[in-house]
Amino acid sequence: MTKLLPLTFGLLLLLSACGGGDDDSAGTNGCEEVDAPEAKPGGGHRPPDEQLDASKTYEVAVETNCGTFTIELDLDSAPKTAASFVALAEDGFFDDTTFHRIVPGFVIQGGDPTGTGSGGPGYQTVDRPKPGARYTKGVVAMAKTSADPPGAAGSQFFVVTGADVGLPPEYAVLGRVVQGLDVVERIGQLGDPETEQPTQPVVVSGMTVSTR
Repeated sequence: MTKLLPLTFGLLLLLSACGGGDDDSAGTNGCEEVDAPEAKPGGGHRPPDEQLDASKTYEVAVETNCGTFTIELDLDSAPKTAASFVALAEDGFFDDTTFHRIVPGFVIQGGDPTGTGSGGPGYQTVDRPKPGARYTKGVVAMAKTSADPPGAAGSQFFVVTGADVGLPPEYAVLGRVVQGLDVVERIGQLGDPETEQPTQPVVVSGMTVSTR
């Protein structure tokens, strides 16, 4: 199966998924040193039946061993994608998953329960991005394969760490990081630029959805 990666960088990844907990020690980079969680099976989920309340603002706090960052969802650009992401987050789908792909100065990518770069929830949504969509620092968008239509999304998402990475408007724009961009930048330093693999495990312990 083709990896779910932004088209500009198509290298294949394999995440070494070993079991175990953390050792409760903090690394010099400010990230707690933890073991990668065991891989979980993908699939088995269905898209939500209802859209989110457009009169509310939805935020998702992503808790990691490097700290917490918060995404404000863009219901205008990607209503189906946002509803799917919230449903998966509230179901614990992202708990104990990793950022399996980290490209310094480009993106950090997670949301795959299998840790291989090929996993997902078992369904796709489609929210075609606006023609002028730009992928600048802090923008959160959904990864897809080259065979998928523009705006296709499963569960894999990426956060842009470069100033403007120049991707075409092909990827559903989930939202933007509004708190904890320093955490995203910290994670973004933990990747091998050639292999695009993390140099140490970055684990999502959970996601919390809130509205205002």
